[in-house]
Amino acid sequence: MPASLAVATVLTTATSGWLAFEVYEQRVEEQRNQAVLAAARQSALNFTSLDHRHYGRDSTNVLKGATGDFKEQFAAQTAELTKLVAANKSVSEGQVLEAGIVRADERTARVLVVADSKVTNVAAPQGQARTYRLQLDLVLENGRWLTSDVEFVG
Repeated sequence: MPASLAVATVLTTATSGWLAFEVYEQRVEEQRNQAVLAAARQSALNFTSLDHRHYGRDSTNVLKGATGDFKEQFAAQTAELTKLVAANKSVSEGQVLEAGIVRADERTARVLVVADSKVTNVAAPQGQARTYRLQLDLVLENGRWLTSDVEFVG
């Protein structure tokens, strides 16, 4: 009897330890997913909310959440975009409707985002509604999730 009690105690302790570890792993994954979604939502909002009156600030916001090729490409186009946005008196007011993780691990993630924006400019002074379906690739750098690629999908 004492031997079976000892075996049962060891098994119960091992099972409890394993379950505690599983709960911890789930919590870590959930926190990571929340951070990924928050970063993707903010990046999509920054990307779809631009105003000719303060485009410098708006483009800086996009660049702050960017890295890699996406950051380089956006930075390289900023001067031309500044002229284009100013000439057209463009204002885009973005709103993220939905975001979902396609895949994520400890260092990378892919997120699909649906965003709407109301765009006004000299050609459409009353505004036009636009819907964007974006695929964002993110990477973890120095504790921050940054957008490394943006593609229009669907």
